[in-house]
Amino acid sequence: MRKLLVFSAIAALIAAGTYFAACSNRTETSTTGKEDSAKTMLARGEYLLTSVVPCLDCHSTRDFNKYSGPVVPGTEGMGGYAFDQKLGVPGVVYAKNITPDPETGIGTWTDDDLMKAMVKGISKTGDTLFPIMPYVNFSRMSEYDLKSIIAYIRTLKPIRNKVPERQLFVPISAVYPAPAIQQDLTKNELPPKSDLVKYGEYLTNAAVCADCHTPMTKQGPDFSRAFAGGFLFNKGHFKVNSANITSDSATGIGTWNEERFLNKFTLYREEKNYDYNPGKENTYMPVTLYARMSDEDLRAIHAYLKTIPPISHQVEKYPK
Repeated sequence: MRKLLVFSAIAALIAAGTYFAACSNRTETSTTGKEDSAKTMLARGEYLLTSVVPCLDCHSTRDFNKYSGPVVPGTEGMGGYAFDQKLGVPGVVYAKNITPDPETGIGTWTDDDLMKAMVKGISKTGDTLFPIMPYVNFSRMSEYDLKSIIAYIRTLKPIRNKVPERQLFVPISAVYPAPAIQQDLTKNELPPKSDLVKYGEYLTNAAVCADCHTPMTKQGPDFSRAFAGGFLFNKGHFKVNSANITSDSATGIGTWNEERFLNKFTLYREEKNYDYNPGKENTYMPVTLYARMSDEDLRAIHAYLKTIPPISHQVEKYPK
């Protein structure tokens, strides 16, 4: 079934790029080139969705009886995860079903529908999505990367799962971050890997690091102290504050060299290192996702974080 979905996605991508075929003769070489291009796009989308952007960690079921709550196999994209007041939401919102199920998921959504939801926070029905969905971040990604993510989402196994409607205490217009949304995707570029800091900044945005590593106030995230940590994640059976990842030497990661930073993630490339119940000393951060990033990409993120101005903010990782 998975192979059929992948093949269908590739076929759709090829068809989209050959609208003029009726008035020209295609050669075997050109068709092969389009197939290769489609496969490259799918591979990029798979890497982003399973290693960088946290879509599947929000839109799947996570097992917090294991360290960092890895995604439960077979639940990828089914949605239903509840984000409530413990996470700073004025009410409760549920992660949507983003599998290709036609009744409860995005099976009837066009690519344009998905793109609009990802970068503007507007669903197929015209509903405004709560900004815990990081569409501000996605609106700053390259158009190619966004299309790659969409292509890969379409290969997910369809799961029938009707997600409850949100219940907010405030009108969505009060929290919709319209001014922060990048309106013109053509202005977004993936920086060259040779520009380590800019490339790292791009990845840090895509991975939505600032959203979790920024202090939360009653008015929302305090982005004047972005990356200073202190966002409390209360899972009931454990509480954990996000770390200060600014370049402050005393309370942040200013003394962390590249090797130490990489080890924070690469350790969890092996299942044995997270396949245990940590009890109250767990983390909400999906390190098993980020561990799949290439060493090259992790180095770039480290290089960018080292440029963030130091903010002195001592964080108690596991508050009482």
